[in-house]
Amino acid sequence: MFQDLDADNHGWIHQSDLGSVSTKAGEAASNVNEKLTRMKLIAQGDGVTLEAFLAAVSELRREKGMSATANKNKIVLHGSTSENTTHTINEDEKQSFVEHINQVLGGDKDIRHRFPIDLLTMQIFGEVKDGLILAKLINDSVPNTIDERVLNLGKKLNTFQMTENNNVVVNSAKAIGCSVVNIGAQDLIEGREHLALGLIWQIIKIGLQAKVDLKYHPELFRLLEDGETLEQFLKLPVEQILLRWFNYHLKKAGWARKVHNFSGDVKDGENYTVLLSQLAPHLCDRSPLRTHDIYQRAEQVLGNADRMGCRKYLSPKTLVEGNQKLNFAFVANLFNNWPGLEKLSDAEKAQLDDSLFNSEGTREARAFALWLNSLGVEPFVNNLFDDLQDGLVLLQAIDKVRPGLVDWKKVNKPAPIASKFKKVENTNYVITLGKELKFTLVAVQGSDITDGVKTLTLGLVWQLMREHVIQTLKSLSKTGREITEVDIINWANTTVQTRAQKNTSITQFKDSQLSTGVYLLDLLNGIKKGVVDYTMVTPGRLEEDALMNAKYAISIARKLGATIFVLPEDIVEVKPKMILTFVGTLMALDKSGVLGM
Repeated sequence: MFQDLDADNHGWIHQSDLGSVSTKAGEAASNVNEKLTRMKLIAQGDGVTLEAFLAAVSELRREKGMSATANKNKIVLHGSTSENTTHTINEDEKQSFVEHINQVLGGDKDIRHRFPIDLLTMQIFGEVKDGLILAKLINDSVPNTIDERVLNLGKKLNTFQMTENNNVVVNSAKAIGCSVVNIGAQDLIEGREHLALGLIWQIIKIGLQAKVDLKYHPELFRLLEDGETLEQFLKLPVEQILLRWFNYHLKKAGWARKVHNFSGDVKDGENYTVLLSQLAPHLCDRSPLRTHDIYQRAEQVLGNADRMGCRKYLSPKTLVEGNQKLNFAFVANLFNNWPGLEKLSDAEKAQLDDSLFNSEGTREARAFALWLNSLGVEPFVNNLFDDLQDGLVLLQAIDKVRPGLVDWKKVNKPAPIASKFKKVENTNYVITLGKELKFTLVAVQGSDITDGVKTLTLGLVWQLMREHVIQTLKSLSKTGREITEVDIINWANTTVQTRAQKNTSITQFKDSQLSTGVYLLDLLNGIKKGVVDYTMVTPGRLEEDALMNAKYAISIARKLGATIFVLPEDIVEVKPKMILTFVGTLMALDKSGVLGM
């Protein structure tokens, strides 16, 4: 394996190539790098000889043998000497996630030769460094997020190709709701294990919880409690909905116990036994309740799950230990396959609010929440209208967009803020700052944001998002003058006509010709010549063709490094706000000089 990287037979490899050879040796790349540095085995020019590599691995293994107090479930990872940090990854979780990846991607036409990935070694971290497995995993969790035509394929990609793939991964992960503030393409290429594993879990989790939704399962309506409105139910986190579903079936089974978490309340296997027998009485019974040994009972529970086709994520060990992530994954997978809720009658369906199935405004709110999360605000925004009510997230966003504008001495903190009066003080300050930024906020008060008034909240966040684009462009301009929408349109038209050599133009961001996606593809080809393969582009006259063009444009933009939250439908339907952010972000990327020519 060492010789494969030493193609010129120099007897050494570059330090940057240690990732794959380390993981194939069963060691974390960061640990090998750390040991080589400490043992002063890295030659001039960052070269590492085979002898040095073997010495570092040998010393790591010797230390493992000496460490009698190490946690068997944890792998300790050491950062660089300059970082002086230590990270741990859970071995059980790593094995479960790798097993999931093997199952869902093992038959993929482009990467099936790389499977199965060994569950017991660190191989996965070498395999994900080129971005292909992670890109495919994103599309498995949220289909059609990435247009795979933009991916660089091949058994051995160069660093530039891997960077492009991982740009697609990181920016697409942001777009589906992953928190990736501290993860970049280079982190994945370097095989930073704790960051890669954290990203893998987020992608898997988003896929598992995607269909725990009334739009896919209207029968979830049955889980509403007395006096609870549909709007209140829709605000519940997925974890809470799954716990309520679990308890609904326990109650129907006549079982007295309830579950309040995915750890301590399920670790004895009893609640699982009752749940499975209630969902599939023809396949499962309650006999595990008569087993006294909890590990034997756990194996019997998973045997029942196997008969239901749902033995996944958990082992007897992780069940008994109450691993929260793996128990959540097990329950979500169980719901996705065996929801066990009676279908709604026509009369019951009529009770569902029509607005539930109206996506207008919902897409916009989702995009704005994802944008706020990309800034690194705390806490993570799940519901735009609920999570902004104390003003703290908005004030953080303003501070990111216009550093120094927020006087934090005037802000009530920290979260959570119980007093509505103090929340309104914060949101009033948000409105004051918005007016300083010349936002249009006629008759808008802080209490409107605290009360979650949707149209006014959307209007405020949109203006803040637009200001972010404008300020980014201003910082990149040579004169430092204010940038207008007209400036962005003029730049786009000039780029299309002079650099892409296309005779088209737009006059505004609601120009109907934008619906085909072709103009945006021409713009992308203008800022990076050759990035668009025009054999894959259609005139976009049919909606299906236009959507494919739009999807291709979005994935190319992310490949170039653009953080965007537009959906193909936003382009085809010509949503001017989202198209402005798309084009403005491309202009900033072009002006930054990172693309070259």
